[in-house]
Amino acid sequence: MKLGFFGGTFDPIHRGHLALAQAAREQFGLARVLFVPANSPPHKQKQPLSAFAHRYAMVTLATAEDKAFLPSLLEAPPDTLPPAGKRKAEPVNYSIDTIRRLRATLKKIDQIFFLIGIDAFREIAKWHEPEALFRECEFIVASRPGYSLADVANSLPDKLRPAAHVTKPFEKQPARGDLVLNGATVHVLDSVHHAISATAIREAASAGKPLAKFVHPAVADYIKKTGLYNARTT
Repeated sequence: MKLGFFGGTFDPIHRGHLALAQAAREQFGLARVLFVPANSPPHKQKQPLSAFAHRYAMVTLATAEDKAFLPSLLEAPPDTLPPAGKRKAEPVNYSIDTIRRLRATLKKIDQIFFLIGIDAFREIAKWHEPEALFRECEFIVASRPGYSLADVANSLPDKLRPAAHVTKPFEKQPARGDLVLNGATVHVLDSVHHAISATAIREAASAGKPLAKFVHPAVADYIKKTGLYNARTT
């Protein structure tokens, strides 16, 4: 089975996320795509996030119409309280740890495809145990105009990155196709261009503006009814 793994804050999940998942599913024959809201993402420790329950609820609403899209609790917050009654510090959600837990539930022949946008992928070398992450799964990177295949290759961790003379000829070649290297396989999606910003959506919601063009109608209704972003400007 080919399984897509799509992690993120999803604050909120929007049409760009769904379009990426759908394109990846169709192009690579993914049987399922797991949408995995992060409770405590390492790259956004200083950024306020909506409660996990809200973000998970929105993912559930946005994916309800497609049986191949599954909301996941792989990175749900711990629910155990210590004797003193204060919640324990919540662990950071490192993708490699989540992928390893997921891998333990699958068959050896199952493949995991990690879905990610080009902007996040550009920071992949700074992630926790990035080389191990590439050993565990293949990557599907959603590119956009302005990025080259060399940008994709040069984003890899040092131990996996091709030499400069190898990537230089690709500097003017738009990011598309596949990179199959020793220790890393990266597939580039160049057909999904949705310039949607979660920040812009939150600002629009805070201002009481319509959200239908940004998010699934059920998500827009949820945001309106809960007043989720009413007091937020970012």
